[in-house]
Amino acid sequence: MNALYVRGHHCGVNDIRAAVGRGDYLVAYDLAMRAATERPDDAAVRYLAVLALARAGATERAAEQLAAFGLDGAAPAGAAPDLVEDLGALWARLAKDTALTLGGDACREQATVAARRYEETYRALGRPFAGINAATMWSLAGDRAHSRAIATEVLGLLASQVDGEDVYWTEATRAEALLLLGAVADARVALQHALATAPDIASRATTRRQLLLVCELVGCDPGVVDVLEIPQVVHYTGHLAPRLGPVAEDRLAEQIARRLEAEAVGFGYGALACGADLIVAEALLDRGAELHVVFPCARDDFVRVSVAPGGLEWVGRFEAALDRATSVTYATEGPYLGAPELFAFGAEVAMGKALLRASYLATTVSQLAVWDGKPAAGPAGTAVDIEAWTRTGHERHVISVDGGDPRANGKDDPAEGARSVRVMIFADVQGFSRLSERQVPAFVDHVLSALAATIDSYGDAVRFRNTWGDGIYLVLDDVGVGARCALALQDAMRGIDLAALGLPPLALRVGAHAGPVFEQIDPITGVPGFFGVEVTRTARVEPGTPPGAVYVTDPFAALVALDGLDELSCQYVGPVPTAKGFGTFPLYTLRRRGERS
Repeated sequence: MNALYVRGHHCGVNDIRAAVGRGDYLVAYDLAMRAATERPDDAAVRYLAVLALARAGATERAAEQLAAFGLDGAAPAGAAPDLVEDLGALWARLAKDTALTLGGDACREQATVAARRYEETYRALGRPFAGINAATMWSLAGDRAHSRAIATEVLGLLASQVDGEDVYWTEATRAEALLLLGAVADARVALQHALATAPDIASRATTRRQLLLVCELVGCDPGVVDVLEIPQVVHYTGHLAPRLGPVAEDRLAEQIARRLEAEAVGFGYGALACGADLIVAEALLDRGAELHVVFPCARDDFVRVSVAPGGLEWVGRFEAALDRATSVTYATEGPYLGAPELFAFGAEVAMGKALLRASYLATTVSQLAVWDGKPAAGPAGTAVDIEAWTRTGHERHVISVDGGDPRANGKDDPAEGARSVRVMIFADVQGFSRLSERQVPAFVDHVLSALAATIDSYGDAVRFRNTWGDGIYLVLDDVGVGARCALALQDAMRGIDLAALGLPPLALRVGAHAGPVFEQIDPITGVPGFFGVEVTRTARVEPGTPPGAVYVTDPFAALVALDGLDELSCQYVGPVPTAKGFGTFPLYTLRRRGERS
């Protein structure tokens, strides 16, 4: 459940670089960490792991990983000059990324740190890449004269480079130096030369983001970077084949292909139901775009409910598209059990993942819906997906169809027990088992009481709570409230003066997840409770969480992105083995944006 399955995973450096190149940073990190385990002395692999985190926006996690690798500020002895520059620039980049989250004097101070780190590498090696970054950071720090001086030096270095060296980065660096010096027309020419080398998407995205910053710093028209267009990300949804009515499939496929072309779509996220989903998926694959499939439930149940009703031909098309998909994830691997709410949940996870990918690439994102204009006949359907996407404020494109019977939704199984999607939190106090009998009353009166007061502050938003000694279990309806509550619990724990209470060092671990659960009266307690495999999954996340941190699952992070909770940041940790052999699946660390651990 929630594990990321990506076709063709290997641990070679070229495979890692390819994933970085296409902007698939989480996959790149997973591959790099696997390779780092196999080759712990390979500094290039460790560099790529940290670079992937940094490009994914996980700045704090990247800094932690760089330090864990022992590479913060120095390359290993005997490292090649390219790697020395890469590591030095990466160390500086993390300071730069932090600066860009700040404002005013704090931004300028952090930019100065980044500028000095970049310039140190530049002076040691005399290479343009570190030099141009130093120039831009000095500009952000407010020292425009020093910035222009270094930019001029960099142009001189570029003029002396041997033909055949990396043309893209040479010309992109030249464009950045020219912009810092106010030569906008010449910068535009340099970018045209850079694009003639057909750079990968991630390189274009990185350059675009950097040059937009330079344009802002020097006050020039940002239109100069329009040539660095990044393919769009799309979330797709639409009716099942029985619901499409008399629409000719060829005509619909043509309309979909035209829309994908008009929007320059390069990445698609959604399911693979018979009808609109599969037609869009096939169009994405035909144009060479990445297809990322998100299942709302177990694969076999999904096929039975949402593919087979269209006939055997659709099952064959499903298998063919799935075989060509770039990735396959599950909102839940549990069975369908006649709960259409799972389909709405799966769609929301797909939407969140599309939004996350677009943010990594600094590109646009939209929804493509094949819709008959009629409301959904239940808690899931195209109309429900459209409504959820509309709340994000991002663009939506609807391809209208006449439609058939609204009841032909392929989800006619009798319900085997109502489930609803809830947010679950498990917390545990590390060190509790070392308390002496004399210390327990102080722990209850001060530690548990502080945590209880935090929970109480969320009022009726907390649907359920339970505790056993040092453990806490909460159920909430809303991912934003759940995220804030999890972080507030950590704040409360850190605010307790344990030494003054005569208590040893203690720390809270918090794990959070979102998924479908059963709500029933607990026969033991006689009060409503929440049950199901997703509850167990949440409980298994918490023991693997570092003390003082909040770890969340892939669906949780996707819902945070979908809800537009800009003050929150879910930074990728990687695949984490969970307690009691429950499985390994991707986790994120939840923080307030810009907050360091």
